[in-house]
Amino acid sequence: MGEVYPKIYLYRRIVKAKLFIDEHFAEDIDLDNIAGEAFFSKFHFIRLFKKTYAKTPHQYLTAVRVEKSKLLLQTDMAVAEVCYAVGFDSVSSFTGLFKHMNGITPSAYQQEKHRLRKEIKTAPLKFIPNCFAESHGWAKKSNFQEVEV
Repeated sequence: MGEVYPKIYLYRRIVKAKLFIDEHFAEDIDLDNIAGEAFFSKFHFIRLFKKTYAKTPHQYLTAVRVEKSKLLLQTDMAVAEVCYAVGFDSVSSFTGLFKHMNGITPSAYQQEKHRLRKEIKTAPLKFIPNCFAESHGWAKKSNFQEVEV
């Protein structure tokens, strides 16, 4: 009869694999690397990981890469550079996955973030709740408000 491990031991191994994905997402990692980190067979690992995180390891890795790409897209980095920096091999697959997960393409996301950053610089009070601005005396004519012409 095979060994029976306490659930906490199994859970710690799954968490260790998740942390491995979080740390190495930009590298060329695959299921063998990730399952090996947790010392499980691939199929057993997939089943336990999905039960714990409601995603397969591959789905989780993709989600981490897309989330990290959102941060890089807020910079002036080109979309192709972002794609490779977070571990994707193909700009077209990155674009398709990003659009599927966010509803817009990476370049549209980047343009929106740049537009928003510019708008925040020109009209910062527009992005501060009025109650907070009033409590600090910013709602009255101040340097933070745009002067109407």
